[in-house]
Amino acid sequence: MLVPALLILLFCLRGHAGLSPHFLQQPDDLVALLGEEARLPCALGEYWGLVQWTKDGLALGGERDLPGWSRYWISGNAASGQHDLYIKPVELEDQASYECQATQAGLRSRPAQLHVLVPPEAPQVLGGPFVSLVAGVPANLTCRSRGDARPTPELLWFRDGIRLDGTTFYQTLLKEGTTGSVESILSLTPSSHDDGATLVCRARSQALPSGKDTAITLSLQYPPVVTLSAEPQTALEGEKVTFLCQSTAQPPVTGYRWAKGGSPVLGARGPMLEVVADASFLTEPVSCEVSNAVGSANRSTALDVQFGPVLQARPEPLSVDVGEDASFSCAWRGNPLPRVTWSRSGDAQVLASGPTLRLPSVGPEDAGDYVCRAEPGLSGLGGGAAEARLTVNAPPIVTALHSAPAFLRGPARLQCLVFASPAPDAVVWSWDEGFLAAGSQGRFLVETFPAPEGRGGQGAALISVLHISGTQESDFSRGFNCSARNRLGEAGTQVSLGRRDLLPTVRIVAGVAAAAMTLLMVIIGVTLCCWHHASFSKQKNLVQIPGSSEGSSSQGPEEEETGSGEDRDPTNGYYKVRGVSVSLSLGEGPGGGTPTFYDFNSHLGMVPPCRLYRARAGYLTTPHPRAFTSYSKPTSVGPPDLAPRTPPFPYAAFPIPSHPRLQTHV
Repeated sequence: MLVPALLILLFCLRGHAGLSPHFLQQPDDLVALLGEEARLPCALGEYWGLVQWTKDGLALGGERDLPGWSRYWISGNAASGQHDLYIKPVELEDQASYECQATQAGLRSRPAQLHVLVPPEAPQVLGGPFVSLVAGVPANLTCRSRGDARPTPELLWFRDGIRLDGTTFYQTLLKEGTTGSVESILSLTPSSHDDGATLVCRARSQALPSGKDTAITLSLQYPPVVTLSAEPQTALEGEKVTFLCQSTAQPPVTGYRWAKGGSPVLGARGPMLEVVADASFLTEPVSCEVSNAVGSANRSTALDVQFGPVLQARPEPLSVDVGEDASFSCAWRGNPLPRVTWSRSGDAQVLASGPTLRLPSVGPEDAGDYVCRAEPGLSGLGGGAAEARLTVNAPPIVTALHSAPAFLRGPARLQCLVFASPAPDAVVWSWDEGFLAAGSQGRFLVETFPAPEGRGGQGAALISVLHISGTQESDFSRGFNCSARNRLGEAGTQVSLGRRDLLPTVRIVAGVAAAAMTLLMVIIGVTLCCWHHASFSKQKNLVQIPGSSEGSSSQGPEEEETGSGEDRDPTNGYYKVRGVSVSLSLGEGPGGGTPTFYDFNSHLGMVPPCRLYRARAGYLTTPHPRAFTSYSKPTSVGPPDLAPRTPPFPYAAFPIPSHPRLQTHV
């Protein structure tokens, strides 16, 4: 009680001296963090009385240690009038309005509001720290801050230090009006590139400007990401090509499917496909589809196949009127694009290049076949030519054909050749007293038929024939007109009939008859000569059958004439042939009599030589190179084989010869 009394006394003394108590420093509003220390300053001048602090109008007490308020105390040099209020640690209940009061002087400071800030806790991300998402599927990430943070914290999203937009903020209030929780939702559509990415949710407020972070890692499930390549990418037709289908996927790949031009490639299951390149790969790309549990992805590529020209559209035949324009077109496909040229059939001159040939104001000379030609490609394959015919419609062209001369009162034939496009309405023959297009009229008959070969591009070719039966003198002196007409005009030509005299023909027939008679007389003479020599030689073609036995020989008439100076018979009497005389040693004749001569001409079929060969020294000269013939006797001798219709001969009357050899000299 001594200190208050002294202060009152001091105050009274100063009052008497003319100085009144006053505030040297008043407390201001203060913001303090929960758990930190708060200081509310208060300084009085000319006052040594009782100083106390109030909290929301409630006096905390006059003692400096403020009994009953364990976290509160008054500090400062009281003699100098310093009466600061300290609170440590600051709690939420300390948030109030505070006044510094000089009780004896009746002074009250202005109210000072103490704001207690509660730093936010680290936020929570639902599903963290590893959040599983599906690539390509929109998703929401929720960051939530709970507790009594004051003020309400702000929730922010960051990736690689960069703040992300597209968030939505939600705040939940408790019944008392205090904040219950706050949430921030980040909407995103992740891709496969987001797999393993780290996102940060940060809660910050005035109480904690730096904020507190919570990080999560994205675990992406995504369908396969496919890369399709071909080796080689550019190939020649017929070359082997390998397609490789590479992919990354989470979860792992479960299957592959290949297609070409939209049609499945049967038997292809793995990441590799081998094919033989052809032209179809240029327009029908190859695709690879890869699947996993999340989905599938497809990639395709067109192979650059180089191939020779292939004809796609042939040029169409054209038929145009004379004076009009004509245009041909053809299409070749190839890689690289083939060079296409146009020319006339049988002519190497190039008329145009490209898929189209234009011929302005055509005439009959332009009619014919035109060739669209493409050169072979780099591989040497393909290429070729295609033809189309240009028919120029024009008036007919009529030409007289050669007609054979005719005899007077005999048949005659006149011909003409007609080229016409369009086909003629009719081909008409006319002469002095009449005309005829078809059929017969008196001595005249008209036939018209297609010619075997037409003239290219000038339309159909027709041959018209005028037959005349029983020609007259007037037919050789007058002309016959062959004419044709179509819608574009008319044309004709004159055909004359030549006359043929009878005298030269008679001379030719007489000459042929004389030559035939001469040849016939020669043939008859040769025949008579041969017959005469055949009758003369018949007497010499005899065989003597001697009656002597072994070793004997008989001389026939021919042998006696030759004399004894001739060589001995090498057959020892078996055979002796001189000229055409044959001597056989076959034993005695029938009845043991004199040997009999037999004419073997009918059996041997020998034809008289007609002196084609000349006998020398009694022997017959022959042109054959072999003059001797050896013969070995068979095991048994039977009747000789006779030619058909040969008269019978009594071979059985002759005994079988005992000599085993038979030699004949001719």
